[in-house]
Amino acid sequence: MPKAKRKAHSGTDSSPYSKPSAKSSAAHSIFKMNTDLGQHILKNPGVASAIVAKAGLKQSDHVLEVGPGTGNLTVLILKEAKAVTAVEMDPRMAAELTKRVQGKPEEKRLKVLLGDVIKTELPYFDVCISNTPYQISSPLVFKLLSLPNPPRTCVLMFQREFAMRLFAKPGEKLYSRLSVNAQMWARISHVMKVGRNNFNPPPNVESNVVRLEPKFPRPQISYEEWDGLLRICFVRKNRTLRAAFLGTSAVLEMLEANWRLWCAQNDVVVDDTPLTGQEEEVESMEVDQVEEDEWNGFSDAEDELPDFFKEMTQKVKNGANRKKKGRVSEVVREKVRKVLEDETKLADKRARLCDEGDFLKMLYAFNQEGIHFS
Repeated sequence: MPKAKRKAHSGTDSSPYSKPSAKSSAAHSIFKMNTDLGQHILKNPGVASAIVAKAGLKQSDHVLEVGPGTGNLTVLILKEAKAVTAVEMDPRMAAELTKRVQGKPEEKRLKVLLGDVIKTELPYFDVCISNTPYQISSPLVFKLLSLPNPPRTCVLMFQREFAMRLFAKPGEKLYSRLSVNAQMWARISHVMKVGRNNFNPPPNVESNVVRLEPKFPRPQISYEEWDGLLRICFVRKNRTLRAAFLGTSAVLEMLEANWRLWCAQNDVVVDDTPLTGQEEEVESMEVDQVEEDEWNGFSDAEDELPDFFKEMTQKVKNGANRKKKGRVSEVVREKVRKVLEDETKLADKRARLCDEGDFLKMLYAFNQEGIHFS
């Protein structure tokens, strides 16, 4: 009696733990990757070894690894460092990584934290190594740079276009708040290009590995103040700075609130006398048109609108906060005008053309007038 033929496995089972076909076993040897979480496992051992080598690890180092996946980088790091803290979002990946070192000497030197690295309180670490999930690239860079005790070095894999933003100079298309922040707080160097076929599954873009070395000693300015200024400047980087600061009521209201706080802390009396109808007539500013033709509609994902801007803009739309202006509003407006036009001469310059020195000059002048950004 002939045996019944087995039905061929289609490989389309929706279960993440379904047994893969021979054809797909190389790409999904454990389970289906969640590309929504940026899961693209680095499969090339040569690239992994080069990344670890470029970190310059010492035997006494504690290493933070972001997005370890199944541990291809982790096992190499454990050979060179004293301890590794791996932050992983996917419980399946965390379980696979834990199983990979189970019963081995490395098990005691590996700590796996399950969760979002951006929201996780991180322990002390000397070096950060990451095959970065691309959707958290910008938040991760800002978090690493703003740490009170930043790491000695960071070796990070990014989408190629994002990596190029880190190097961008004033006037270049990719120049952004990210560029200014990264170059202010760290020395940045390019390590290598990594093709998409070095990953499982292959992403839709090419990648670059970069090394960030936070500057020591750190610049003697507040990170929150510096980033607060840049957020306003780069909300629309093709506008003049005059339009960025004086052409938006949300910005002026935020600066007024901060100035009031500064006055309270320094025993400065604030004149809250309401303006008369004639005094309140202030000419509306003509906001510069964004040069869409030159920039082809390119927008900076990491230069999102600041929270205060979103909140106050929504309040204006809803008709809230429409109270009569007081003299303090005009005092703040005049201080801003004085800084931009008289003291720094930057009123007609655009953020995309300003360099680090311009932003430092502006921050110092604003602070001298009692205007702060954090």
